[in-house]
Amino acid sequence: MYQFFVEPSQMQGNRVVITGKDFNHIKNVLRMKTGEELAVSNGTDGKEYRCGIEEFTEDEVICTLRFVKEDALELPSKVYLFQGLPKADKMELIIQKAVELGVYQVIPVSCKRAVVKLDEKKAKSKIARWQGIAEAAAKQSKRGIIPEVKDVMTMKQAIAYSRQCQVKLIPYELAEGMEKTKEIISSLKPGEDVAIFIGPEGGFEEAEVQAAMESGIVPITLGKRILRTETAGMTVLSWIMYQLEN
Repeated sequence: MYQFFVEPSQMQGNRVVITGKDFNHIKNVLRMKTGEELAVSNGTDGKEYRCGIEEFTEDEVICTLRFVKEDALELPSKVYLFQGLPKADKMELIIQKAVELGVYQVIPVSCKRAVVKLDEKKAKSKIARWQGIAEAAAKQSKRGIIPEVKDVMTMKQAIAYSRQCQVKLIPYELAEGMEKTKEIISSLKPGEDVAIFIGPEGGFEEAEVQAAMESGIVPITLGKRILRTETAGMTVLSWIMYQLEN
């Protein structure tokens, strides 16, 4: 079943209109025909709308709503991934997998030890590309929303932004006690917003961890081995997904 995202304005009653690059993909790449069924999400309510193709115009696919699949497609909590900027194209992999695992937002963070430094122009183009990757991953994993990739924040800004979350965690190589990590993860409840802070390749500076702790962000260990930055976030997200969907 192919899935596409549309703006709420493209859904009017039982009529759904698909335009732009998705129109081209449906008509010229997938070569779908009238009568075939596809899934549509509006990116806001988490629902999946099953529609039948009624007509192709010059630049639109006109569909008719058949039924609404209201099974919960999203995690029952909003999970925010605060990711220290990694080198090369690692951020693309991180965003793709984080979206597949149910993240609500990805917030790139410019940490002291981050090798990558983005000026305003580069940051704007990077965010646009990362958002496109998030959208593609959301389609592939049949998400009900397209997770947002926020503008790059400083650590101070990220800590302030995380205050909306009830549970705030920062995996840290000097943290000890796997039992504490297990206890925190196993006590997560649906509806509790969760913030996860992941450092870049060089990790967090001690002062950054201290500032996070002073704002109520809890340091945890991910085990005896040191994980790469692109592995650490996926690990915590996997644990959270298991707990909230179990």
